Amino acid sequence: MRTEPAGSHDLRHHGDAEVRDDGAKLTDLAVNVRADTPPAWLRERIAGSLAGLAAYPDGRAARAAVAARHGVAVERVLLTAGAAEAFVLLARALTVRHAVVVHPQFTEPEAALRDAGHSVERVLLREEDGFRLDPAAVPEDADLVVVGNPTNPTSVLHPSATIAELARPGRTLVVDEAFLDAVPGEREALAGRTDVPGLVVLRSLTKTWGLAGLRIGYVLAAPETIAALERAQPLWPVSTPALAAAQACMEPRALAEAAHAAHRVATDRAHLVAGLREFAPDGLRVVEPAEGPFVLVRVPRATAVRRHLRDLGWAVRRGDTFPGLDEEWLRLAVRDRTTVNRFLQALDQAVTLAKG
Repeated sequence: MRTEPAGSHDLRHHGDAEVRDDGAKLTDLAVNVRADTPPAWLRERIAGSLAGLAAYPDGRAARAAVAARHGVAVERVLLTAGAAEAFVLLARALTVRHAVVVHPQFTEPEAALRDAGHSVERVLLREEDGFRLDPAAVPEDADLVVVGNPTNPTSVLHPSATIAELARPGRTLVVDEAFLDAVPGEREALAGRTDVPGLVVLRSLTKTWGLAGLRIGYVLAAPETIAALERAQPLWPVSTPALAAAQACMEPRALAEAAHAAHRVATDRAHLVAGLREFAPDGLRVVEPAEGPFVLVRVPRATAVRRHLRDLGWAVRRGDTFPGLDEEWLRLAVRDRTTVNRFLQALDQAVTLAKG
């Protein structure tokens, strides 16, 4: 593990860029939103909320539903327009002297901090360590630390006890759990914990429920932190349809469906990883164990492989925009077995063409 100053990585590049414009017709393995979502019942709940659009949004019921789901007081919950808004609020609302972001990970936290005028130190997890977290590598004087779990794009699930070791009096510890509900049993979750000082947990409903276009997420933190973030929010930041979705996704039926989906993703991911291992003679390496709904791979001539995959009808996420990674890395979203089989055939062609 090492530290580095800011580099030339494009922190604003995200997987959706791969499927815009001429990429709209490609089979999408670049975006980590679960396929075939939102489900019909959720679309109906959202549609039903449209009759109330004349009134200003009232988030009390949704906020209470989130609090009940995690077993915390409502004062510990803040609803946001996606988890990305929460990063902006944290950057703007908190007094920060020494911010540290653990990479490779989702780049918006660092981008938001820099946009708010903060300097950011990067702690880079290393491939040779399996991109595992070593709390001792984080500078002791850091008063804001950001880490993802499971981490995008590495798909590494850090033990919650290891992350909790980062907590200190006077330090804000931000844990991005946007993909934790895709982990069976939500193993290693810190959401709902009130015994870890300075803990701020971010959750998103975008990935599992296919609500990227609706923008809904939430923050779990101490009441004083929630109050500070709420003061930085604009009025009525979460729309009525988004609030309806949040409340619906906290219900027992939804939680059971999400749990089932997490097990299905784990099975499909195992099939994808097994297929990718067959490319070891070509120099391809998979970061294992993968625990999220995506897989990170290192492959020679990855830029050419990605270009050939596009020509063959597939979009994958380039990895070189993540600090700590370079142009040899690709991130692949987990899809169903049939799609994975077709992708592996295309990958075989792309790897062969890239050698040519």
